[in-house]
Amino acid sequence: MGFATSAAPRLLMCPPSHFAVTYSINPWMDPQAWAGEREALHGEATRQWSALHDALGKAGAAIETVAPEPGLPDLVFTANAAVVLDRKALLARFRHPERQSEQPVFAAGFRALQARGLIDELIEMPQGVALEGAGDCLWDRARSQFWMGCGFRSDAAAARVVEAVFGAPCLGLALADPSFYHLDTALCALPCGAVIYHPGAFSSAALELIHRHVAADQRIALSPADAARFAANAVCVGRAIVLSSCSGELRRALEQRGYSVVETPLHVFLRSGGSACCLTLRLDHVSGVAGADVSRAAQRVTA
Repeated sequence: MGFATSAAPRLLMCPPSHFAVTYSINPWMDPQAWAGEREALHGEATRQWSALHDALGKAGAAIETVAPEPGLPDLVFTANAAVVLDRKALLARFRHPERQSEQPVFAAGFRALQARGLIDELIEMPQGVALEGAGDCLWDRARSQFWMGCGFRSDAAAARVVEAVFGAPCLGLALADPSFYHLDTALCALPCGAVIYHPGAFSSAALELIHRHVAADQRIALSPADAARFAANAVCVGRAIVLSSCSGELRRALEQRGYSVVETPLHVFLRSGGSACCLTLRLDHVSGVAGADVSRAAQRVTA
């Protein structure tokens, strides 16, 4: 395969010391079911998170951590903390009150990263505009653009903020199924230019936009079973794709494109509507690194 990789991608994670399902803001969350198995589930969450951490490190990622906080069970989902590109961090503004208390914690974490020279600039979202970080705003380095999910947790108007901050196009995709409430639950842009996506998660207009910008041979449409296990919620580390689980068919499709697939079960986090990508935030994305051949192919598709 002729696509570029980073020698040591840098990710932000948060240990699941206080992870639990104590409220419901998406269809996956059932606090009553969690309460019935609280101790066992918390222990399993710790083991699964540690296994993911180890798998990412083994694949070559450098991992930073933000300290967990009591009363913030979803702080573990660091993907929602910010959108980061070119050493600039656009801090998240959450829609639901249950998660809004995470904002100052993540802001403090980014100030610490800035003090260490890992981030140059912090920017706040405008008041009244929701954007839940890289959970809904994914960098596609092959096309030098963002894809942004909107409708459930992030506002369509946030796309213009992203474009102004980072100077890159941001294409809004309306989400249509509340079970796929963030874009990263239903779409993953791979460094080779292929895109994993779940067609059932999107409005007809959003699907048309995906098809306009991604050539047919670059689309990897998920089966309903792979979509339900959040196979799109994957982390790319070089040529390794780390995810909770996937079908043999999806594994073969990825291996044919030159990737190795690393499965590390994360079913406890699915109880909160999250998986591998939700539990990480890429800190070192840079613009202008797409391969020339991929960029020219994308331009031909959109022309």
